[in-house]
Amino acid sequence: MWTTDGLPMLYVPRHFFVNNHLAVEKALGRGQYEAVLYPAGYQSAYHWCSKESARHGLGGVEVFEHYLKRLSQRGWGQFSFRDIAPEDTSATIVLEHSAFVLAQPEAEGRLCYMFAGWFAGAMDWLSDEVGRTTRARCREVSCAGERGGHQHCVFEVTPVAAR
Repeated sequence: MWTTDGLPMLYVPRHFFVNNHLAVEKALGRGQYEAVLYPAGYQSAYHWCSKESARHGLGGVEVFEHYLKRLSQRGWGQFSFRDIAPEDTSATIVLEHSAFVLAQPEAEGRLCYMFAGWFAGAMDWLSDEVGRTTRARCREVSCAGERGGHQHCVFEVTPVAAR
């Protein structure tokens, strides 16, 4: 079993992952697939933040920063914060060189929706760490895959009602 930072990992070529992603999207339809991916990605990000916080002794925003760094190092694209305000359950995340955009040069539209649940899960982990009850939601607001020349993708994390 291969591990990174103590977590079991599967390492696959980008084309393998993207081809499987597109096959499921085609079979289910994008709307249904996106609805399935969001909670799965949310749960995975929340779990990752919990494990990485404990393993590396990280807390607060540095866990989310570490998450973006690891996603970037693992080939998903280059992620960074434009802004983050955990006390407001909000963030804007920029993605350059998205794996989904690079792997589909002929495609157009918002191609990176898979990441939205990930960022909501990471933000909710931050909220739970300090006892905030407000939940996060995230959506892709622009994508480098859209016509119109966006240079990068942008995700917005915003608050929803407390649980």
